[in-house]
Formats: sequence, C-alpha cells, structure tokens
Amino acid sequence: MTSVFVDEALRAEEHPGIMFRPGPAGRRAGLVGGPDVWQVIDTLLTVRESAPELDEDALLAETAEMSGLARTQIRVAVRYYAAYSTEIDEWITANRELAAHTEQQWLAEQDLLRGTRVR
Repeated sequence: MTSVFVDEALRAEEHPGIMFRPGPAGRRAGLVGGPDVWQVIDTLLTVRESAPELDEDALLAETAEMSGLARTQIRVAVRYYAAYSTEIDEWITANRELAAHTEQQWLAEQDLLRGTRVR
C-alpha cells in the first residue's frame, strides 16, 4: 500500500491541482476541491460527441458551463488524462456501465409498479 501512496504523491507533484481520494470502488484521481477527473473528462467527451465541430476554446467553455468548473480546472483534468488516459477511460467505462444497469433496474421497477410488466 505504501507504493500506492508514493505513486500518488509523484503524480500529484507532476500534476498540480490533482489529489487522490478513497471510495467504495477504490482510490481515484480528482481535482483539488472538485470532482473526480473521470467526471470532468466524461463531461468533456459528451460535449465533444454532441458538438464535434467545436474548437478547443468552445469545447472548454461548454464543458465549463456544463460542469460549473473553471477552464483552468478542466485543463488540469485534461493534462492528467493525457498522462493516464487508460486509468481514466476505465473509470468512465465502469461508471457508464453502472448507470446503464441502474437505469435498466429502474425501468423494470417502473414496469412492475405500473402493472405493465409481462410475465
């Protein structure tokens, strides 16, 4: 476990504005005083997917508006992502899968409660 903390300290030194926090799914990179890096990047990717024509400034502005973050915070997340994209992509994938599963459960519950569930 000590090596994990050493690695995190080195990453935080390399990427000012990044910290690491624990959680039920494990430790993850986050913005100091802000959300997890994966959340910022997921928002940025969603903006990019919905408006691929946006230039860099417009992409940052739209992501800032959607997330409530400053552009400088988004750039911190982007720099971290550039260095550790595989790690962040894994968090994004896991959370998208969890969201899809949770939605399916909710829809099944609604079908049951509305009496529209077919046996």
